[in-house]
Amino acid sequence: MEFRRSVRRSKIWKTILPMPEKIVISDTSCLIVLTRLSALSILKSLYCQIIVTEEIADEFGETLPNWIEIQKVHNKNFQKALEQSLDNGEASAIALASEFDDVLLIMDDLRGRKEALRLGYRITGTLGVLVKAKQEKTIEQIKPYLTKLREIGFRMSEKIETELLRKTGES
Repeated sequence: MEFRRSVRRSKIWKTILPMPEKIVISDTSCLIVLTRLSALSILKSLYCQIIVTEEIADEFGETLPNWIEIQKVHNKNFQKALEQSLDNGEASAIALASEFDDVLLIMDDLRGRKEALRLGYRITGTLGVLVKAKQEKTIEQIKPYLTKLREIGFRMSEKIETELLRKTGES
C-alpha cells in the first residue's frame, strides 16, 4: 500500500515539475542547423546529456564539442533493419535509443520521426528545441531564430511558424 502511494506521488510530482531528460540522442540535422545558427550551445543549456552515434558524428563532418558524447550502436541488426526505410543517421539514432530506458530523440526527418513514434520513443525536433529554449529562458526570442532558419533553407510552413510564435507569446 505504501509503495503504491509513493509511486502515485512520484507520478504526480513529475507532472507538476517535469524531470529533465536523462539522455538525449540527436540526429545530424539538429546539430547542423544549430551550428549554422551559431546556437549549438542551446543543446548544452537544455539537456543533461547529449549523445550521438558514430554515424551521426561522421555525417556532421566537423569536430563535435566535448560535451556531446559519441556512442556505438550495439544492436547492429536492428540498425540494419531500420536502414531499409531510413537513412543511416536516423536508423542509428533509433537503434541507439533502444539501448536506453528514458530517452528523447531530436530528429527532424519525417520518416524517422514517424518510425520513432511507432516504436514508442519521445521525439522533438530543432523547432521543439528552440521552443523549449524560449520557455526555459535560454533564449529571449524565438522569432530571430525562425528568420535565420528560413534564410538557411530550413523548411517550415507559415502555419507552423505562426503557431510557434503564438505558443511562445511572440505573435
